[in-house]
Amino acid sequence: MSNPTRRRHVLDLDDVDAGEISAILETARSMQEVLGRLIKQVPALRGRTVVNMFFEDSTRTRISFEVAARALSAAVINFSARGSSVEKGESLIDTVRTIEALGADVIVIRHAEAGVPHLVAQAFGGSVINAGDGRHAHPSQALLDLFTIQARFGTIAGLHVVIVGDVTHSRVVRSNLWGLTAMGARVTLVAPATLLGPAAFWRAIWPTVTVTTDLDRAIAGADVVMALRLQQERQDAGLLPSLGEYRRRYAITAERLARAAPHAIVMHPGPMNAGVEITPEVATTAQSVIEAQVANGVAVRMALLYHLAGEA
Repeated sequence: MSNPTRRRHVLDLDDVDAGEISAILETARSMQEVLGRLIKQVPALRGRTVVNMFFEDSTRTRISFEVAARALSAAVINFSARGSSVEKGESLIDTVRTIEALGADVIVIRHAEAGVPHLVAQAFGGSVINAGDGRHAHPSQALLDLFTIQARFGTIAGLHVVIVGDVTHSRVVRSNLWGLTAMGARVTLVAPATLLGPAAFWRAIWPTVTVTTDLDRAIAGADVVMALRLQQERQDAGLLPSLGEYRRRYAITAERLARAAPHAIVMHPGPMNAGVEITPEVATTAQSVIEAQVANGVAVRMALLYHLAGEA
């Protein structure tokens, strides 16, 4: 598991090119082999300390980062904002400096406000991994999505990926757009107009991306169909007429999936709203790789930690 020129932080995929993505995915394959052993641990990060700072609730991401760090033999500290000095009025940056003084090498941070991981990276002497900030970015999710796609097809280049759902509020979309376009995929974004945002915005940053409100047309011949979580608060905000109307036009059903390529796979970053974004029969079909995404998250996050903090 050779480590290429080490980067210091992973805050998004906008500064990660195809070569580096490929190197991370290759390392993830090696880490997957480690996880398949009877003893699922290697000493790559022995003596290093990883601090998980999650200011938003999380199950998959937090646990997979913890499992990943332990599998690399790192010491793991799970920081809780509840009852901490932050809750008592201490600034986040002062807390980060305290954590650094206590010997942290890597901070994995999730925060409701966009840009917080970048702020932390400026103050912290070690490495920072963005585990999701506001609607801005979620790079490790995008990398595990890329890994899952590549594992199924052997390549990402030339595939047609349709991403459908609450596009405008999704941090998963933005990081996936950087990663998928860097790796040569063709991407179509699909959502109701109220959850899509101006097409000009997306095309100004990603000129090759197609933007549409017509899922039935977009899904035709697609290789990958990725549904996004519909954030229920958007309905309360009046951005949707009803959940029933959303299901009728945008849920991934068996009939709709039949329009995609016969080999198409279905993805979802989780958590799912059962029966809203995807029908139960599609979520559990052989074309679904949703469980594989969760499992692959550990190997990919091991690879990220290794590339940042492992021996060169």
